[in-house]
Amino acid sequence: MNDNIHQMHTKALKAMKNAYAPYSNFYVGACILGDNDNYYAGCNVENISYSLTICAERNAIGNMVTNNVKKIKAIVIVANCDKIVAPCGACRQTMGELADPNMKVYMFNRMGDCKIRTIAELLPDAFDTEILDAKNNEEINLDQATTS
Repeated sequence: MNDNIHQMHTKALKAMKNAYAPYSNFYVGACILGDNDNYYAGCNVENISYSLTICAERNAIGNMVTNNVKKIKAIVIVANCDKIVAPCGACRQTMGELADPNMKVYMFNRMGDCKIRTIAELLPDAFDTEILDAKNNEEINLDQATTS
């Protein structure tokens, strides 16, 4: 494990210990390496209304963006369980918008076992800016639209 990943793992573990997870007791920490070579950590913050819960990865991304950094070079995710946990769909989509498709995601369990995937592997066929390209969003005449 290179020095950056080791430091990120340590910071993600520290963030995980600060997680607010009174309902699930599922603690997650994340640490991002921004394209300015600084680290940005985050932890999950639960809410009794589960849909309002914020994942560690998106908290770390928010921390990074708050510091005017808009590109992720790498991310480490740590969960307090035996299984290695991959990021949820919302986190994958958010990471995909702010990272190169070949950026590596390092996922650790509590014993330190690691699985590495790229954003492209975690988010194939991503919804991205190409989809929103103006030429793809011409006004549709519903009278002429066909259904399949």
